Amino acid sequence: MQDRITLTSATLVGDTAGRTMDIFIAADRIADLQQAGARPPEGIVIDASRLLISPGFIDGHHHSHENFLKGRFEGQPLELVMNFVRPLTPVPMTARQVYVRTMISAIQAIRTGATTLVDDMNVSPMLDRSHVEAALQAYEDCGIRALLGFTLFDRPFFRAMPFVEEEFPADLLAQLDAVHPTPAAEVLTLAREMARSRHPAEHRVGYIVAPSAPQRCSDDFLMATRALADEFELPVMIHVQETRLQAVTGQLMYGSSMFAHLARLGFLKAKTALIHAVWLTPDDIALIAASGASVQHNPTVNMKLGSGLMPMREMLDAGINVSLGTDGCGLVETADMLRAVSNTAYLQKLRGNDHERWIGAPEAFHAATKGGAIALGLENQIGEIKIGMKADLCGYSLDQIAFVPLNDPLRQLVYGETGAGLRLSIVDGKVILCDGQLTLIDEAAILREAQAIHGELGPTLEAVEASVGPLLAPYRRIHARCLCYPTASETFPVRFDCTPSDKNMPGKTPYAQ
Repeated sequence: MQDRITLTSATLVGDTAGRTMDIFIAADRIADLQQAGARPPEGIVIDASRLLISPGFIDGHHHSHENFLKGRFEGQPLELVMNFVRPLTPVPMTARQVYVRTMISAIQAIRTGATTLVDDMNVSPMLDRSHVEAALQAYEDCGIRALLGFTLFDRPFFRAMPFVEEEFPADLLAQLDAVHPTPAAEVLTLAREMARSRHPAEHRVGYIVAPSAPQRCSDDFLMATRALADEFELPVMIHVQETRLQAVTGQLMYGSSMFAHLARLGFLKAKTALIHAVWLTPDDIALIAASGASVQHNPTVNMKLGSGLMPMREMLDAGINVSLGTDGCGLVETADMLRAVSNTAYLQKLRGNDHERWIGAPEAFHAATKGGAIALGLENQIGEIKIGMKADLCGYSLDQIAFVPLNDPLRQLVYGETGAGLRLSIVDGKVILCDGQLTLIDEAAILREAQAIHGELGPTLEAVEASVGPLLAPYRRIHARCLCYPTASETFPVRFDCTPSDKNMPGKTPYAQ
């Protein structure tokens, strides 16, 4: 019975009755839940009497291609830093380097309670299939559940902003337009192949359809990705109105919000995660709610980039499912899901004075577990500790400082645990972390190799960043112009306005929300 595991006398994170339970795992599923001692254990027996057992977190949005850029950028909004993390002249890498790069965030995800990681991996400008295979293999080897979606778009990033023709020098624009990436149709062909071979309902390491954003896709291409997802019943993720500039871009490009544009196209559906969704109106929320789409909150990166805080309570009130993600390490340094969960519960308390409507630990925890499963259309497989569900579980030591003294396990997990107390992680019924150590890979060796690769790539990283220099001035001008455009008057407040003294300071750009 090597495919059977019994966790004995476990404390379940959501059980308020104070019971201890035995969890019976057969193959990849939770076969039974019984009060401790009610039936004999089977197979491998793990003493969980001093463990808090939680469903694994679902990190619904991450960019593994940024992992070698950790710590390089700060103090810039998304539209400026994006040039560095997705340069038109990327750092050339081998498949092995991509494999190790992918492992960096996979390890941190596991060590902060994630059992599922959704990776939006950039493969532009030139698609290298060996890079995609290397990332998939990394997820296979470390044991985490992963959905990989390489970014799909047919409009280059610099063409997905307003005022490009006016603000970019003609020679620079001609130089940028002269770059000929892998045709979008060819990338979509690979997506179709993966839709057939790696459906997430059947594979631990699966595929998700990942159009980048409405403004980076022609309508025809966007709907081609929608048709692919519908044909194979696949989940979808797409970035929508993360920043104020993007909210303005929607008005200038479509005459409406990007949410309204997606709704008119028929793109908004269930199993579709709208990544970020920071800048939006009550009408946008109504459209999302009617469609059954989910919104994906990425609080840590939205704070670091100054993008703002999305209105989570209003979304939940409208019946919208909310999930959580971390985003890329080039933007925010970390794939720490415990931080994403705690930041959700902390930061959402800035929204309004009615404390009875504040987001608390239960809502943040739900978004990181069941909410993430719903967003992926996997709510019947992951996100809960329930008979018949996949055995994706994490165990935290109750003897660690976060849980001493123990009053409310869920609150103390959300607000107090850092990952230091993680002792056990099981994915698909297999133990991938035991007694705090990863069981399937040599973590220390991989991290040493990652450091060595980064040292080798250092000069190239610096050269690529230097090559971005000519783009910054026109991007800054575009950013400043968009700040002068008002957003819809009913847009939910997303950040503190500047103080009156700031508004009168020389050089400050007028800014109306």
